[in-house]
Amino acid sequence: MRSPAANDPVSEAEAARLFAALAAFPVLLLAVSGGPDSTALMWLAARWRDGLVRKPKLVAVTVDHGLRKESAREALTVKQLAQKLKVEHHTVRWIGRKPRTGIQEAARNARYCLLAEAARKAGAGQILLGHTLDDQAETVLIRLVRGSGVSGLAGMRRFAPVPAPVGTVTSLARPLLGVTKARLVATLKAAQVPHADDPSNRNEDFTRVRLRAIIPALCREGLTPERLALLAHRVGRIEIALSDALNDALQTVAPGPWRDGGPVTMDVAAFARLPEEIGLRLLGKIIDWTGNEGPVELAKLEALCWSLEGPIHSALLTPRRSGRFRRTLAGAMITLSGAILTVERAPSRRTGAKARKSGPKRPFTKAR
Repeated sequence: MRSPAANDPVSEAEAARLFAALAAFPVLLLAVSGGPDSTALMWLAARWRDGLVRKPKLVAVTVDHGLRKESAREALTVKQLAQKLKVEHHTVRWIGRKPRTGIQEAARNARYCLLAEAARKAGAGQILLGHTLDDQAETVLIRLVRGSGVSGLAGMRRFAPVPAPVGTVTSLARPLLGVTKARLVATLKAAQVPHADDPSNRNEDFTRVRLRAIIPALCREGLTPERLALLAHRVGRIEIALSDALNDALQTVAPGPWRDGGPVTMDVAAFARLPEEIGLRLLGKIIDWTGNEGPVELAKLEALCWSLEGPIHSALLTPRRSGRFRRTLAGAMITLSGAILTVERAPSRRTGAKARKSGPKRPFTKAR
């Protein structure tokens, strides 16, 4: 069977393979903005559903961020198409003050919160997103530019937890992650299905748009979106192996359950014997658990471990000496005293930036 050409529409048989893993869910929520990717997602999902004996209920949700005057009209267009496809549709709105900077990240966080709440109300086990192979390539480029570690270069996963809010049982699914945007546009064109055009996708104030503009030059050097997506896939395999190694280290060096805010203690000799990458991940996971200022930045975590290296080696050579090492990071306090490394919630600061409010945390579990 030949591989699809660059502008081939997605066939019914291909769509069946793309959505097959979702057939067991009685309710699926589709995030549909009205752009080509999400519109194709809804159209393909509806066609796939219609070919099944046990049909899942499809619920399309459009998030109106209120950032463009056209957004309400686009939401109405999505609703009209959803009605034709026999898909339930709801529009939810991001209300309240919008930030002047970091608007894309804020809109993304608000979108996931609104989608998670809509999924909870609908009883949906999965939130389907229209991310494509092109989106995966751009994500890898963005993270590469920002100096990401292995986890970041693995890109987006086909199935992943919802980044907000804590406690949701719904997860994200990206059935079109291996399909190019050009093929989705061709799919809509062949079906004579219109879609919206968001001008912010051409706004060079945004990093993703600027990097998207250089992809043609990268393609001429052989760094195509397909190769960037393949890189993400291969790094993803490494990430799974590292996560398994981290789980083993956690059970050996810092077995749970951990109390919220700590303290979590480790034998310094056992910690020092870990491979550097596993030691970084283990310490980062414990700091994230005990601290209250959000996920720790990789560069700051690396700097902490480098500064720890001397005291740890000194403690190993002269374990009876009472030398101490203490640092705070991401709302956690890390203390080395003798042969014990302790991580616990840092004392509240009276001045400076306020620590984020810490909601209920999940019980200690193995690394994903």
